[in-house]
Amino acid sequence: MLPVRASDKGLYMGLVAERAAADHGDQLIILDHDLDLLPDAGRRMTFAELAEHIDDMAARLYAAGIRRSDHVAIHKSNGFDINILSSAVSRIGAVPVQLSPYLDADSVLALLRRLGGPYLITDTAKLDGAFAGAPLDELTAAVLVADGARPGTVSIAGLAGAPRQQPVVPHPDLPALMTHTSGTTGLPKLVVHSARTLHGRYRPQAKLFDMIRETETVALHVSYVHSRMPLALAVLLPRGNRMVVMNDADPEKAAALWAETRPGFIESHPNSFMEWEVLAEHPLKPLANVKYFSTTFDAIHPSTMDKLLHASERSSPLFYQIYGQSETGPLVGRGFNRATAHGADGRCQGYAFPGDTKFKLVSRNGQPVTRENPGYIDVQAAGRCLGYFGERERYDTQVHGGWWRGMDLGYRTEEGCLHLLDREVDAIPGIASTLEIEDTVLGRLGELTELVVVPGPDQEPVPVLCTRDDLPLDRTRWRAATTEWPTLAEPVQMKLAELPRTATMKVQRIELAARLRRRAAERAS
Repeated sequence: MLPVRASDKGLYMGLVAERAAADHGDQLIILDHDLDLLPDAGRRMTFAELAEHIDDMAARLYAAGIRRSDHVAIHKSNGFDINILSSAVSRIGAVPVQLSPYLDADSVLALLRRLGGPYLITDTAKLDGAFAGAPLDELTAAVLVADGARPGTVSIAGLAGAPRQQPVVPHPDLPALMTHTSGTTGLPKLVVHSARTLHGRYRPQAKLFDMIRETETVALHVSYVHSRMPLALAVLLPRGNRMVVMNDADPEKAAALWAETRPGFIESHPNSFMEWEVLAEHPLKPLANVKYFSTTFDAIHPSTMDKLLHASERSSPLFYQIYGQSETGPLVGRGFNRATAHGADGRCQGYAFPGDTKFKLVSRNGQPVTRENPGYIDVQAAGRCLGYFGERERYDTQVHGGWWRGMDLGYRTEEGCLHLLDREVDAIPGIASTLEIEDTVLGRLGELTELVVVPGPDQEPVPVLCTRDDLPLDRTRWRAATTEWPTLAEPVQMKLAELPRTATMKVQRIELAARLRRRAAERAS
């Protein structure tokens, strides 16, 4: 069996748990949810049991006819069993295609068409709900059901006892995994990863954990369909860290779980950390034992980092912010402590990872790139994906002489820090950085739980905000907090649950702006 080590050329998802079980078989994974795929597994699973489940499921999928290089789309209700299935698919040499449980049915069907007849693993909730009446037999090689059976489908439970298979180790440059982009700009793109590019993403994350001397319990609230999750398992399982894997970000549920499990490391999306700010003063002190916080999905507001760091009772806690993209993996990062978080410039994403990533700024107009004249952020990364499945030309338009252009805008400081100002598609005329406005105002108004500035019907900057407990916005406080941006339109208040979000909890800004336009059109008619 091929070991998974930092010196290997490739990272093979189907082998990670087996290797970890050999050294740390009794270590625990604690779940906050039951698994549709394994209803009798319970909410505590040893590393050895995880490896056994992956091997068992690989045998069942092989018995269903799945073979090396086949595409296997996984679109089921949210849960850690998504990663068990992905690892099982990988173990027999097939290519898991991880599709978010929150993608709408039309998008999923469009992606199945693009894949050209993949196998589909789903569940009864999807078949009876979003997929009801959909022509799945025309779009797939077969439909496998994770938690039951339906006419015309294959029950995974019915394949129990299938003969075990030897793991397959494909060439490291062949497709090994597909995830998708966030979908903030329309139909998501299918991002193709190889074992080698996954290993390129693994390296900087492994180096980060190598700097942590303690063996901390790690709590993960991360999208199961994002490439971050299999990489987190590849980093944590071989190191023997006890893990707490979470479906539910509800602050009260998180407080109870963390008071019991006492994590020393928490990783999640920036928006989830914002929700957890209320836990800083919770009577259970759920954050008291946290030494390290980490987020890799988007920029995080300094005020959020400050509140969480001060909720820890550990000495010198740290908050790691890592900036990356679906296509490249982690690109730059930096750490903040109690002394630096509150006064931090939220636009400073950090520094490249030596030996793994590089970045440069490219002018859009021939003038020097500065804060006032941001340029394209071009990057080189060992973890850059192979391409977009079925959209080679679209991918190639973002490759410039070996550099990848992700269409984010920013500049570099004299100290070498990358500052991210906006995505080009989100930029608003007359506004230097919508993200900078959001950072500053959220730091000034503690009653806000979210703030997003998007273009209105006439391209005016419209602040869309949410408040704690949905209380009415204090307009006097709002005006005092936003005096330096006189062009801001009147704020629009919404409930947090009403905001359109991606699988990693990012607000879908283009969709939000479209909703504002539709509202304006309805009022005018």
